[in-house]
Amino acid sequence: MAKNSTKAASKKTQPHEDFVKRSVNFAKFKPDLLDKDFTSHLTPIDGLIIFPWTPIETLSCTKTIGLGRTNLTIIRPTIVQVDATVPRATFDRTATPQRNPVIQMHFEPSAYGITSVATYIMQFTIETFGQATFNLQGFAGSGTLANNGTKVLNGQVKVSLIMKNVPPAQQTFGFLEQTAGGAWNWFSTQVRFPPIVISP
Repeated sequence: MAKNSTKAASKKTQPHEDFVKRSVNFAKFKPDLLDKDFTSHLTPIDGLIIFPWTPIETLSCTKTIGLGRTNLTIIRPTIVQVDATVPRATFDRTATPQRNPVIQMHFEPSAYGITSVATYIMQFTIETFGQATFNLQGFAGSGTLANNGTKVLNGQVKVSLIMKNVPPAQQTFGFLEQTAGGAWNWFSTQVRFPPIVISP
């Protein structure tokens, strides 16, 4: 009898979450700051020519640890699916009202061979399903945060936190905390240097 019961149970057992085949085009995600917007947060070097930088580090559900103390803290996700076509963590404050959902990245500049004071952009790539409110905050040691505070977001967006004048040995962190709204997906967080702005 035990064998028959086991077979019957296995036929009825289903995965808790189906495989998500949906693809995502990250090129269509809207950045909250355009290259020209950085001029209001950063001191131009005599003008307005923009040079983008490649990321120093990118962390996601499938890569949660970088060099040194660079890593992720993921608080109150409802689902983390690493085998989806596009791996993501899903959050929903209405499902976890006892604590706000948070995605946080720690970053240690010196672990990446950086030896001087520098400014960084920490960018969170997310997708909200309707309007949601977030607290964008962090810590830059003796450096400063240029654009932290409340962000009201909707749809596919890239949210940038500017960390200015960070010492190379400083362990920094930035986080995006949902304070209102419904479900949203987080895909990755990256750290890069800001664009260089040069006056003509």
